[in-house]
Amino acid sequence: MTALPLVFDAPRRGKPPRHLADLTREEARAAVADLGQPAFRADQLARHYFRGVTDPARMTDVPAAVRETLGEALLPGLLTPVRTLSADGGRTRKTLWRLHDGALVESVLMRYPDRATVCISSQAGCGMACPFCATGQNGLTRNLSAAEIVGQAVAAAAAMADGEVPGGPGRLSNVVFMGMGEPLANYPRVRQTLRALLAPAPWGLGLSQRSVTVSTVGLVPAIRKLTEEGMAVTLAVSLHAPDDELRDTLVPINTRWKVGEVVDAADAYAARTGRRYSVEYALIRDVNDQPERADLLGRLLAGKLAHVNLIPLNPTPGSQWDASPLPAQREFVARLRAAGVPTTVRDTRGQDIDGACGQLAAADLADGQADGDVAGIPTVATPAAVLEAPVPLGAEADA
Repeated sequence: MTALPLVFDAPRRGKPPRHLADLTREEARAAVADLGQPAFRADQLARHYFRGVTDPARMTDVPAAVRETLGEALLPGLLTPVRTLSADGGRTRKTLWRLHDGALVESVLMRYPDRATVCISSQAGCGMACPFCATGQNGLTRNLSAAEIVGQAVAAAAAMADGEVPGGPGRLSNVVFMGMGEPLANYPRVRQTLRALLAPAPWGLGLSQRSVTVSTVGLVPAIRKLTEEGMAVTLAVSLHAPDDELRDTLVPINTRWKVGEVVDAADAYAARTGRRYSVEYALIRDVNDQPERADLLGRLLAGKLAHVNLIPLNPTPGSQWDASPLPAQREFVARLRAAGVPTTVRDTRGQDIDGACGQLAAADLADGQADGDVAGIPTVATPAAVLEAPVPLGAEADA
């Protein structure tokens, strides 16, 4: 199904400018002191930045004479919005960002009655080579810096606070690492991002650990590292097949770490943190949606601290892959629940705005509309809409 190799080491490209969000508090205070300013100016910058204020001119508690100097040194612009599209009455907003070298990434902000979630990217492109995922099929451009990842969440928090999303001013409550890229293949920057998301003001967004989800296709050593970090964020494992024969082709990382090893690592994470992990499963017509695979998945997960999140595939234009029909979805749900495995079906918002991560970037590159594009940046698109709100398939599915 795919001839592309797995890529773990990101291509070397010019590093983004140093940013406050790349630094620890101690490093930032030292950087400010090197500029001849008192160290507490770093705390002031952080308080503004994590509230979504990125223009030094608006930082009125910082002396006007040094705002520009501090801003240039520690708050360079890393994410330039290229295009923002809305759906669901404006409650779903997808933003295409251009990075300093022309690479394109996307984030999706979704507002629900009880929460607001942003889906963020951790890499430009992806090296995991999954054949049903156009991002993976177009390869990995580079890892994002911590500040480039954090910046997507900060922008979403600012949009909520400023009332840009229908429903009035609000607060960003959830972050999911389900955008472009394999988060655990960019482990050091993702770890640094997690600390910024969880840290209280002024050095972070102050989110709760259970409101942050990190997704992975199954990099077992990195899952074990995350287990030892002492954080209890939600782990989501993109399984997509319960058997090694099929998963070897759908998720090529399975040729290194088999289904059993991935589930064992997730079980160890659950045992260490006390947190239920999510098993992400894209339902693909006539590929992995057969009743016997539902039964196999049920046996694999029965009795475990796991929850299955079924995702009707959001196919990209021209793709040979398609979503499972509703009857197949219903039977899959019923069989998993009969095995005692908690199961929901993901709410696939934003399909009318190319809701699958990467589709907007692909469209802009094809149209030549992304100013500053660098030759060689791949056209990228991933499968299923990366949207967090799992919902029951419907009462009829329980019949």
